[in-house]
Amino acid sequence: MERADEGMAFLLRYENVAWYEDGKVRILDRRIYPVRTEYVVCSSHEEVAQAIADMVTQSGGPYTAAAMGMALAAWEAGDMREEKLLEYMERAAHTLSHARPTTVEKMKRVVEGALEETKKLVGDDITGTALAEKLAEYAVRYIDQNYRRFETIGSLLADRIPAGGTIMTQCFAETIIGTLLKECRKRGNEIKLICPETRPYFQGARLTASVACDMGFDVTVITDNMPACVMREKKVDLFTSAADVITMDGHIVNKIGTFQIALAASYWGIPYYATGIPNQAHPDMGSVKVEQRDPQLVLEAMGTKVTMPGVKGYYPAFDVTPPELVRGIVTDRGVFEPGELKRYAEKGLEKNECS
Repeated sequence: MERADEGMAFLLRYENVAWYEDGKVRILDRRIYPVRTEYVVCSSHEEVAQAIADMVTQSGGPYTAAAMGMALAAWEAGDMREEKLLEYMERAAHTLSHARPTTVEKMKRVVEGALEETKKLVGDDITGTALAEKLAEYAVRYIDQNYRRFETIGSLLADRIPAGGTIMTQCFAETIIGTLLKECRKRGNEIKLICPETRPYFQGARLTASVACDMGFDVTVITDNMPACVMREKKVDLFTSAADVITMDGHIVNKIGTFQIALAASYWGIPYYATGIPNQAHPDMGSVKVEQRDPQLVLEAMGTKVTMPGVKGYYPAFDVTPPELVRGIVTDRGVFEPGELKRYAEKGLEKNECS
């Protein structure tokens, strides 16, 4: 098939996100890329879930990894009888979807789609290696369809960037960044990117900046305490981020630091556009659990200790940007003001992302 990752950076090619083959799932280790290009190889779906929890892959990567993990679970199940096989796959789906607490509802859509596919295939007496291969094909369809879905978002976001404009990003918006840059290149709009580093994993410095550089765009990395100053000095036209959760009342749950950049953008009159799919499982923040990660990670930088023994750390993985700081939410169904997301739902029930 003609793949939607054509023209994308190395990091966004399907095989370099997560890939099932011969009873293994291979995941590009985004914790160390691009300093080193190495893969974590998982021999069980539990190892895939652990890789997701350990941040081996981030942004959109965990969803593809989970889909590939379901193929691996089918390989593990072998020729179990139908009832036992389906029980095993349901347990695997739960393990994979609950690898990280804040994204459980989004992840459920991925693995539940794989479960439905499993039921159909098992009903046709397809099990073992054949079932694993079919679910791997399903996972490839998932990522391909997801890329195509986000092409719409990339295009709508590109509409809001002036010719030769400068944007500031936060963390790694993955497919949206790739599709945005691909669309800007198609339009002949050579935009510039400024990427805060996004400690402690440095996703902005290592991932977003690498994608932009790999695709031939002008990109500059700044430290996480520079955005407010740099916005004015570099005449930033637009601030954008993806979102791990977009609640239906317009709150943006994204990588820690998004809120303070949105505050700075609001002060300077710079529009903030969040991108992604509003999550109808989260009507408001009351149902969202913000993940707390290992506080030791903030006491080091890329594995190098930077604090004295006895100093404590604190690491909430996400913060919450309130609706009043968001100019618009760019979705696959159009651009909505934060208070208008009911209109998103009215345009059609959310489809399973693996369909």
